Amino acid sequence: MSGHDHLTLCLCDLIRLLWSLVLPCVYLCVVLTSGLFLLILGVRAWLQMNRKARRARDPAPAVAFFHPYCNAGGGGERVLWCALRALQNRYPDVQFVVYTGDQGVTGEQILAGARRRFNIALPRPVQFVFLRHRQLVEASLYPHFTLLGQSVGSIFLGWEALYEFTPDLYIDSMGYAFTLPIFRYLGGCRVGSYVHYPTISTDMLSVVRERNPRFNNADYISSNPLLSAIKVIYYCAFALLYGLAGSCSDVVMVNSTWTLGHILALWRAPNRTSVVYPPCDVQSFLGAPLEDEQEDGKEGAEDRKCHSVVSVGQFRPEKDHRLQIRAFRKLLERRAGKPGGREAVKLVLVGGCRNQDDEERVLMLRGLCQELGVADRVDFKLNIPFEDLKKELTEATVGLHTMWNEHFGIGVVECMAAGTVILAHKSGGPKLDIVVPYEGGQTGFLADDEDGYADAMERILSLTAAERMEIRRRARQSVARFSDQEFQASFLAAMEPLMGTLERFGCWY
Repeated sequence: MSGHDHLTLCLCDLIRLLWSLVLPCVYLCVVLTSGLFLLILGVRAWLQMNRKARRARDPAPAVAFFHPYCNAGGGGERVLWCALRALQNRYPDVQFVVYTGDQGVTGEQILAGARRRFNIALPRPVQFVFLRHRQLVEASLYPHFTLLGQSVGSIFLGWEALYEFTPDLYIDSMGYAFTLPIFRYLGGCRVGSYVHYPTISTDMLSVVRERNPRFNNADYISSNPLLSAIKVIYYCAFALLYGLAGSCSDVVMVNSTWTLGHILALWRAPNRTSVVYPPCDVQSFLGAPLEDEQEDGKEGAEDRKCHSVVSVGQFRPEKDHRLQIRAFRKLLERRAGKPGGREAVKLVLVGGCRNQDDEERVLMLRGLCQELGVADRVDFKLNIPFEDLKKELTEATVGLHTMWNEHFGIGVVECMAAGTVILAHKSGGPKLDIVVPYEGGQTGFLADDEDGYADAMERILSLTAAERMEIRRRARQSVARFSDQEFQASFLAAMEPLMGTLERFGCWY
């Protein structure tokens, strides 16, 4: 046998060997895929039966909101309660459900909290479905690969919600996009989403590519080229999955121009996406008079006044309260030789604590104040009632905001409506939507680092009362577009295509 024939025989044997190995794998893949497909069909059919049984007992169609932290006191929760109020007023024959992970409280207590914190009372009660495994979406559970861990956790939490109650229409109002395909394909629901902040954004990719240390990019990663490259690949893969999950949404609402740009780039659903600015309770603040700071023009009145710098926001890492405290320390140092000195200004940190992590963060911030020697000029106001919040803002001179790439900034709007001179971060919603010129005039100030914030605060305090009054009045006039009434009109218009699908369940509007 020639060498050529021997080589041909070896190749034929190799091909037969590979085929004998590949063919069983192909069969196995087909069997497993078919089994998975049949399992999904079976689960979907079972959930549909549960929904039909529910509708037999109560023919009213059900709209469910997925908001595991609905008892928190942030801007996202205000959106939830205003959305429910708008829908209940518009659709009186629809049942509304809220999936929440808040344990140890009753539905009545949650609604009472909404009235106390946001001055919002629903026309009628809603049904709460209490989820037992909210810890699956807690960031603390995933010290590494946090985005992926929380997203996978949200899938399991979404399944728990769907298992406990199968709605006709599902709204993710907290940014858990990976729950959308669960409800759409397993639950057979129409789905919508209100996006406050994209889980991942091109800005986050830029931070990693540029090896810039941030709260979501540890120093040991930003200082290592290999780890940074691996994280970029991880972020790109996650962004692809996030986009696929989000594209399942029938209606997409985003809260700002900044969020719109990222969601369009990732979810690629321009025909189904619209901007719905979040509701800000501007009317409650606009009712407070803008008092003249000059105190009838008495000489030296401005020097005697104690100026309050107020920050409003949950005590989360991304709110960057550390930057506020450090910038405030620099402000105090610069005012040491001026009339009134450090006694003429104080910093008030107002915010909600969602859990023990937030409470521990407040303790660390108090420690930072002690370390920097400013504890006597910094006050912490935790989980305060709405009336107390209103009092703090209406009496403040400066409203302070330091979150990088804040998706919108309800606290920024509230500060402007209350009559403070706003100083916000030069990025995201505050830069693109809120602290923008109005009728050709300035509505506030922007900064992005310690020195910039200290300079801006010093400049604001050095303005005459008349100059500050002009900025305050103009800012107040500009925020009318963020009122509850504007949100209600925009939200109902965006939701109309989804709510129209409920007609086939017997409710005609």
